[in-house]
Amino acid sequence: MGSHEPGTPAHDHVPFWVAASIVSLGVIVVVALLVAPAPATTTVGPGPAAAAPINSEPGLTTFRGNASRSSYGEGPVPSDPVVRWTYPSDGSKMCSQSAEGGEGSPVKEWCGTGWTGQPNVVATRDGSMMIREGAYDGHYHFLDAGSGEPLMPDLITDDLAKGSATSDPDGLPLYYAGSRDNIFRVVAMDRAEPTELFRIDSHDTTLAPHPMWNDDWDGAALVIDDVLIEGGENGYLYLVPLHRGYNDQGLVTVDPSTPIVVPAFDLALLDAVEQPGGINADGLDTRYDVSIESSVAYRDGVVYVANSGGLITGWDISDVLDGGSSVHQVFRYWTGDDTDASIVIDDEGLLYVASEYQRFGERSKTTGQLLKLDPHKAGDEALVWSVPALELGFEDAGGSWSTPALAGEVLYATTAAGRVLALDRATGAILWERQIGSPAIGSPVVVDGTLLQGDCSGHLYAWDVSDPNAEPTLEWDLNLGDCIESTPAVWHGWLYVGTREGYLYGIADADTPPPTAGA
Repeated sequence: MGSHEPGTPAHDHVPFWVAASIVSLGVIVVVALLVAPAPATTTVGPGPAAAAPINSEPGLTTFRGNASRSSYGEGPVPSDPVVRWTYPSDGSKMCSQSAEGGEGSPVKEWCGTGWTGQPNVVATRDGSMMIREGAYDGHYHFLDAGSGEPLMPDLITDDLAKGSATSDPDGLPLYYAGSRDNIFRVVAMDRAEPTELFRIDSHDTTLAPHPMWNDDWDGAALVIDDVLIEGGENGYLYLVPLHRGYNDQGLVTVDPSTPIVVPAFDLALLDAVEQPGGINADGLDTRYDVSIESSVAYRDGVVYVANSGGLITGWDISDVLDGGSSVHQVFRYWTGDDTDASIVIDDEGLLYVASEYQRFGERSKTTGQLLKLDPHKAGDEALVWSVPALELGFEDAGGSWSTPALAGEVLYATTAAGRVLALDRATGAILWERQIGSPAIGSPVVVDGTLLQGDCSGHLYAWDVSDPNAEPTLEWDLNLGDCIESTPAVWHGWLYVGTREGYLYGIADADTPPPTAGA
């Protein structure tokens, strides 16, 4: 694998297999001591205000809060946190048996909540808050945010409820959730129990003619102007005009048009990442690891997608948002390695990307693992700066699985090896660095000048980063006892996060009242 990016021109979308005539086919526990890096020579200003959430109603309705994946909830953050409730509370755990590789693969037990696993926090009719979270028991759970008690029956799938789900940003009682059972669901939440209204099967070759590598749904969907946007681990980007509404009984409905489906890979990428394999029992082409495990990002008519082949693409969907069906590629950049973290977009439309280091090729050594890209430029000219992160930290690989966090002029990033970095977003200069447990694959969250980050030693850390030019101080360190792969949700003095032990936790100061929709 060379260090030069394989390139293909931007093109209008046509059905891929019409285009197919073109395309041939243990945990290391490290105490979070205050490592003393060399003093930063860069001074940063306060920068822009925190990005607004996507939702019109109070709450946190998708992974990282908005279409640019840069909104983190509402504070305050607890100052002396304790676990206020644990779910399940009956002595059981959220666990199930699953085969990671599909039919014929070894089955093992999976417990708790995993990557990225950030709960939704949404308002109920009485102004209290509900937690919505998928787990490795194959269920989506709907809990009272103040007590952890179930508010409605679980949504039960046939395999792990991985990743993060999305609640409707416009306040309709709809929930958008994927599973390892190959199904992505649109679910009504205004019935006596969660009710499926629409589904997409990642094995459906009438939509995705040649599914690749895997069939899970990890990413949190977006809904923009009534269009559902979601990437699948089969390598395809799905755009679904939903036509949301209500029936005569006042119950929420959807009447989806046929999905518009785009392959988020091309011939150049397939040539670069091909490995031994073939079509498996599930109909997936295992020669090409080009899954979309990230949550798609969006700005100004363009959807940005990262995949496991390391390809970053931008797709102009403005015609779809206007009721048409045309999609065309407007950006392409190859990181050289698996990119599962979600793309973050800043207020200027520039992209921040965290990539892994597991293929060990020359391209990823050259490009680095933490990158800033300018999507208005083509090819390698799009790279603004990069920072290497080659240290191995998770599954014999390096780099980062964590989606970076923006706060003013600072970008916070965490590597699998447990490096927590503060970077000048303009230049990529490292302002400071801390070391936590490895692996660390959850994503950092910044609310009200506090940086939160978990690791697989079971610790959840909070640093005061209110002064971007000062060394951070550790405010607290809460030990939850098992690996924290998931990203915490913050809402009005409470934190919500799960661990791989099998539990979801509600965390707050001892005297903090149950959270509400109000300030």
